[in-house]
This record gives sequence, structure tokens and C-alpha cells, in this order.
Amino acid sequence: MAKENAAERFMRATGKLRAVFGPANRSSIGHEMTEQNRRLLEVRQAETQQWETVHRPDGSTYVVPRNPEDKSLR
Repeated sequence: MAKENAAERFMRATGKLRAVFGPANRSSIGHEMTEQNRRLLEVRQAETQQWETVHRPDGSTYVVPRNPEDKSLR
């Protein structure tokens, strides 16, 4: 038998709770990316490149457009 990872041990230990609160997702996260997911990731990364994080002196942050005239992805 293969060694259980932490998520599998947790799910086995909380079996009765899952009966009340509903099942958890047991799919593997170690699979290859599909072409559709790869394209979606590229789109999301392109969207994030249009923003810039600004830090205020009080420690708070906010995002502003890098180029306010660029409306291509908005």
C-alpha cells in the first residue's frame, strides 16, 4: 500500500464529519495541465500584468493600472 499523504490521512480521520458536512474533493492535484487550463493561465497572467501594486506609508496596499489609457483587457 502506498504511503498516505497528509490530505488523505486528514480525510480518513474526519470521515464522520464529512458525513454531516459533505464530502471533500479527493482528486489528485499532481496531474498534467490540460491545454484549456494552460490557455486560461496565460490569459490570467496577461491580465495581472496590467496592474501595479502601490504601497502606502501606513502599510496598506492597493492596485492601480500601469497604463490608465490601455483598456484592452478591461
